[in-house]
Amino acid sequence: MRAAFLVAPSTIALREVPDPVCPEDGLLLAVRACGVCGSDLRRWREGPTGAFALTNSGDSGGGTAGGDIIPGHEVSGIVLEVGPGVTDWAPGDHLALAPDVHCGRCYFCLHGRYNLCDNLRAVGITPGYPGGLAEKMALTGEILTNGIVHHAPPRMAHAHAALAEPCASVLAAHEYAGTSPADTVVVIGAGPIGCAHIAIAKARGARVIVSQRSQRRRELALRFSPDYVIDPLRDDVVSRVRALTGGRGADIVICANPVAETQAQAVEMVRKGGQVLLFGGLPKAAPTVTLDANRIHYGEIAVVGSFSYHPCMHAQALDVLRRRLVPADRLITHTYPLDRVAEAFDMAASGEALKVVVTMGE
Repeated sequence: MRAAFLVAPSTIALREVPDPVCPEDGLLLAVRACGVCGSDLRRWREGPTGAFALTNSGDSGGGTAGGDIIPGHEVSGIVLEVGPGVTDWAPGDHLALAPDVHCGRCYFCLHGRYNLCDNLRAVGITPGYPGGLAEKMALTGEILTNGIVHHAPPRMAHAHAALAEPCASVLAAHEYAGTSPADTVVVIGAGPIGCAHIAIAKARGARVIVSQRSQRRRELALRFSPDYVIDPLRDDVVSRVRALTGGRGADIVICANPVAETQAQAVEMVRKGGQVLLFGGLPKAAPTVTLDANRIHYGEIAVVGSFSYHPCMHAQALDVLRRRLVPADRLITHTYPLDRVAEAFDMAASGEALKVVVTMGE
């Protein structure tokens, strides 16, 4: 089969490798679509080093070599074969896969916080768990039992089903925040995740304000019908948000970009008693930010992180996509076949696209 490998910083290469073998307790998947995530781009820029480097070629996924890694964790496809002990899946089933594989034994798993698992592994990220930028994947019993794998609607396009992974993260954030029709929500950053936040906030009845520096991304954000779009290079975004909210500030501010400055601004533009959701992590080389602690304290502002989700949110995301509450055809701006995977990463990194999806045989 063909598979893509991260081989060096900003370099992804396609190789012929042996087909994976169907695990006794798992299944063999024909991958049909795999989204390119912002976290994929970060590792693409860094190259296969440190914690993300594979150290051998003996994993059950078929096809790792010399420290390379097969990325891709927003996956959909068709079941080709199942092991003798598998009863929940059959050849021909449509499947959507997310990366997280929890241990089921640690404090957080025992309290239902699977995304915070102390021993969390991730398909397409953790060594020994090859990802979906390949023609086939072997999903072990561990992944089927402790991972995030759901039946996809048979008539849903595979490229759309692959978006259940990022949409689940967004759904979980709004569930946590309790976004409602009474809220004004500011979304900082109108990339693919930011635009999904716009769509979900609108679906929950909120008024949505978007702040985005890139003119191209501001134009793309209009596909999701935000109420206001701010150019922070032209307008003072904090003053503008306050003006649009009667001087009170936004109820919820979502930082959907990895920029420290905007996290500090979020604390300034949220109302007293409001919420700031840090949805995007900062670069590892500069992970700190200075926030106005007095405003947080005296204004009783909640500043919280939002990372991954409970497995049930992935199933809900598939239904949200089926109902077009997040219109996948508007979120996906570019698709590429697997043999053009390098172009797919270049486009995703260019800032000219929203969601980029690599397709295989669809």
